Amino acid sequence: MKILICDYEDELKRQLGYEKDLLIKGFAKYGVNNVEICVYPYKNEIDLCEKIKEFDVLLTAFIPINKKVLDCALNLKCISVNATGYGNIDVDEATKRNIAVCNVKEYCTKEVAEHTMALMLSMLRMLKHYGKEVDEGIWNYQSASEIERISGKTLAIFGFGRIGQAVAKRAKAFDINVITVDPYIPKEIPDSIGVTLVSKEQALKTADIISNHMNQTMENKSYFSFDEFKMMERKPYFLNIARGECVDEDALVMALDNGFIKGAALDVLREENPDLKNNILTKYENVYLTPHAAFYSKTSIKELQRISCENIICYMTKNYEKVFGIVNKGVCDR
Repeated sequence: MKILICDYEDELKRQLGYEKDLLIKGFAKYGVNNVEICVYPYKNEIDLCEKIKEFDVLLTAFIPINKKVLDCALNLKCISVNATGYGNIDVDEATKRNIAVCNVKEYCTKEVAEHTMALMLSMLRMLKHYGKEVDEGIWNYQSASEIERISGKTLAIFGFGRIGQAVAKRAKAFDINVITVDPYIPKEIPDSIGVTLVSKEQALKTADIISNHMNQTMENKSYFSFDEFKMMERKPYFLNIARGECVDEDALVMALDNGFIKGAALDVLREENPDLKNNILTKYENVYLTPHAAFYSKTSIKELQRISCENIICYMTKNYEKVFGIVNKGVCDR
């Protein structure tokens, strides 16, 4: 059994010894002891094509796995994604070659919901403003004259999956009225936790706070464009804790400049590794930025590593029912 752990160099700074130990001990429980693990920092596609030929399993989070790479993966049987998203992998091509793509469906819902609430409360309570003033030696609560009571506000959650629901439950504890936009869920789900399912137009017009938790798809690329921001009648606070490409950043800047929104809190930007020195969003006092950190805690990272390794062990030992997530489930039937 030959396993390749391959990703960008910074990503490989995690505790790989923990993953190796999980894999070796996990396979040993099934009597598989000939496990060889190789760590390879991604350089370019050409090098990867040469390297991947001999491996049975690939463990990665972010490197692009396209048709050209898969054409070279002569022995590959499983790609374990060390993340929930798998947009960097050509799943159709993997399926044609009977290569399973396994992802981690859930490991950080609590962290993302907590991060959302932290950004929301920080923005509405203008903590960035106060922090800056205290650093300058100013001690004046009245300088943040725009602060309003959070209780009674209306929060519109776009995308009502696990994370959207977790945010709703926490927001309701602050006596916030919660509505949601999600065309893919039955009305009974939001009803069960006291959340109202509404149209996109209604949410944009009536929300005091808007928080995006949609999965990234081709259909919702630049979902929040200038037209959407213009429809926000109550000049809401805007949060994006999902995927950067859901938001047209140029439109967001125009919305800030024109007062269509009171502020923004963003855990993701259009670029995964943005040039912050030249990004205008860093210049606004009413914009809160965090470095795609909503998922992160010591606990969630351990879970991410554990589940992505267990996916490999269970798939390769044909314990398919124990795999946490198989994107292309049809490969198990071949």
